[in-house]
Amino acid sequence: MTTPTDRRSLAQLPLDLGRGFLIGLTELVPGVSGSTIALIVGIYTALIRSAGHVVGAAKHLVRGRGWSSARSELGQVDWRIIIPVLVGMAAAVLLLAGPINHLVESFPLSSLGLFFGIVVVGIAAPLRMVHWTSRPRLVHYALFLAGFVAAFLLTGLVADGDQESPSMIIVFLAAAVAICALVVPGVSGSFLLLAMGLYAPTLQAVSDLDLMYIGVFGLGAVVGLASIVQGLLTALEKFPHLTVVLMAGLMAGSLRALWPWKPADGPFSSGDVVAPILFMVAGAVFVLVLMLLDRRASEAPLAQGRP
Repeated sequence: MTTPTDRRSLAQLPLDLGRGFLIGLTELVPGVSGSTIALIVGIYTALIRSAGHVVGAAKHLVRGRGWSSARSELGQVDWRIIIPVLVGMAAAVLLLAGPINHLVESFPLSSLGLFFGIVVVGIAAPLRMVHWTSRPRLVHYALFLAGFVAAFLLTGLVADGDQESPSMIIVFLAAAVAICALVVPGVSGSFLLLAMGLYAPTLQAVSDLDLMYIGVFGLGAVVGLASIVQGLLTALEKFPHLTVVLMAGLMAGSLRALWPWKPADGPFSSGDVVAPILFMVAGAVFVLVLMLLDRRASEAPLAQGRP
């Protein structure tokens, strides 16, 4: 029997570290979902399946079914992708939480332009996962539109300001909600924290290594992750094409949060227009290169196995 780790090539380790770093980086930016990047670079399904097995193992232990049942679940986890991706994500969060917050505040239009270009091209990633055998049906259009509207409305929520001293209960609940965005493309966990007034306090806590805040936030994230992963995994297994079409709609709707030029901001100078457009193009090209690298990396093991 072939296990997930047997199927993962060690040659992809550096690429998986980079993927994890990029996912962690984007989770720090309001408006960009880490799961969107996971879809773009081709590891979303593998991550969700592995997360489902980890959640399943935890449930076995909680229900007293013994270590053998939990070990069986953990044996199905694709550790060769999970470990490097988690390491890359942790490195990005720990190293760049402060600098990213500063860059987004100092160069807001260019930052938004960059990620707008990344997401607008990345919408093709989930649609590539659909094996179209005929013309799209009405249900495909309906699900895409539903995802678009949901994300469009969610990204319109913005808090009046950050909470100066949030209670740990609020931090726990906010983490449980925000982590759901980590596995649902199109809705940014950072943006949800921003809407709840906890974006800046959370980045500051990470930068200052506030262990109490980080611990409570982490516990809330674990609870939220366990509550949504299984349902999402079931949807991907039973209705894969419909699920990814919905995800594409969520990604498209999230572009509202990334559009650099808001009417309420007043008139813009030429520099405020040219620089974001250049960053949009850079982001789009970056995603196209990532997709090409991912396709070549995934085809390499198949080519090696041919006679």
